[in-house]
Amino acid sequence: MSDLKAQFEAAAQEAQSLPKRPNNENLLKLYAFYKQATVGDVTGKRPGFTDLVGRAKYDAWAERKGLSQDEAMQAYVNLVETLK
Repeated sequence: MSDLKAQFEAAAQEAQSLPKRPNNENLLKLYAFYKQATVGDVTGKRPGFTDLVGRAKYDAWAERKGLSQDEAMQAYVNLVETLK
């Protein structure tokens, strides 16, 4: 396992037990970087206007389109470090 992948997996565990719940903006960033790192570019249709949470998640993930898996992993690790 690469060092970055190990750091990413450790950060994913740490994100579950942060001392303080991140604000919505940072939660969306965590979600988007995680999905970009594990799945890749966003696919599917954008949720409708009645699904506000789904739409916000989709939009946050779509903003990271084109980011490589390694770049997304590093951004996720960096964000978790700042939230500790």
